[in-house]
Amino acid sequence: MSILDRISATCACIPAAVATARIASISGLAVTVNGLAGLASIGDRVTIVRRDGSETLAEIVGFSSKTARAMAFGSLDGVGAGAEVRLPVFIGARAPTPGGSLRVSEAWIGRIVDPLGRPLDGKGPLPPGPEWRAVRAAPPDATLRARLGPRIDLGVRAMNLFTTCRQGQRLGLFAGSGVGKSTLLSMLARNTACDVSVISLVGERGREVREFVEDDLGPEGLARSVVVVATSDAPPLMRREAAYAATAVAEYFRDRGKSALLLMDSVTRFCQALREIGLSTGEPPATRGYPPSVFAELPRLLERAGPGLAQADGAAGQITALFTVLVEGDDHNEPVADAVRGILDGHIVLDRKIGEAGRYPAIDVLRSLSRSVPGCNSGAENALTRRARSLMSVHADMADMIRLGAYRPGSDPRVDEAIALVPGIETVLAQDRRERSTLSASFDALRDVLREEPVPADVTPS
Repeated sequence: MSILDRISATCACIPAAVATARIASISGLAVTVNGLAGLASIGDRVTIVRRDGSETLAEIVGFSSKTARAMAFGSLDGVGAGAEVRLPVFIGARAPTPGGSLRVSEAWIGRIVDPLGRPLDGKGPLPPGPEWRAVRAAPPDATLRARLGPRIDLGVRAMNLFTTCRQGQRLGLFAGSGVGKSTLLSMLARNTACDVSVISLVGERGREVREFVEDDLGPEGLARSVVVVATSDAPPLMRREAAYAATAVAEYFRDRGKSALLLMDSVTRFCQALREIGLSTGEPPATRGYPPSVFAELPRLLERAGPGLAQADGAAGQITALFTVLVEGDDHNEPVADAVRGILDGHIVLDRKIGEAGRYPAIDVLRSLSRSVPGCNSGAENALTRRARSLMSVHADMADMIRLGAYRPGSDPRVDEAIALVPGIETVLAQDRRERSTLSASFDALRDVLREEPVPADVTPS
């Protein structure tokens, strides 16, 4: 980038003027502003000046007649009626994209940032990239984006075997609280065969952020990751922005031809932030208190992940995404879980009973599926996993009778086979959080347990 280009980029960030307005009222989380009619639009960023002269950033989220409604990215302490609101006014091509933007660069890898692109790790300022990227962007054109790439090694045996994933696929991790979602995410961040990981912690408990980064993710995971954090005490706009910002960072790497892994924990807290915003702006609650805009916004976020635009040579960058869904009361049919499951390319269910029995990751393979499995595994591998699923299903159906001693060995050969082989399958599915298992090693382990012949190398897909 030449000096002239840098000067031009800097000048483009300078507003032609600054419009001032006044706060008329504050109700809950929303601020009503007079004086911005004809100047502001949805998504514009404004600055609110507190009584002591300090400032906080806010965003226009709605209008009522000639008054604008804004919500702050920070605390509203010290803000009252009559407080000054400043809106930078740009002209023509210099106008920024509504909803904010980030200057992402390769130097962000290994860093922890907030949703506004400010460093949180004490390692100094973030080197800006050459261009601004819109935080709220449209997904690639459905008819022009590439197809899914080859299957990707996730490093987790249960997922490699029963929910095999392709590059650019989007999966949901559905679980109640305390079932091991964060630990599974850290395993994926460390072990998945990708170029870079982007981790979004939306509404995370403040005390757990450092534990996740230092203990679960570890230095080796952080070295190839960008972590975007908004803790549970952050305003809803910041929690919402954590999801958008992480997706924008992943898009930056995808558009440079890289294979990016996007891990978001959790979509549920993203929807809760949207609910707070919608209710504060006067939107009526609909399904279980969620306003309609929440379910309109979900596909706009989730569809941004996936393959990028196909290039002339057929190559394309990919965003392989895994979104956690915190199911309330272990109800997997609650509105957010139901909506997300219908949008994504597969779902992985973590079961509390499996975790309580001591097997981690606590993935219920009978309730989990990946829609790309038939096309990315060989026929022999699909037959292997189908047989394992069938045995586990038979064992689950007869579990109570076996436990009570009501089943007599020899009554049903299929049940006898399940009793003999399922404990070995359970052993294969169990994995320590520091252990990595490749795709080939995962299928070899299952094949050994089921006592089947190895698959010839030339029929195994890449």
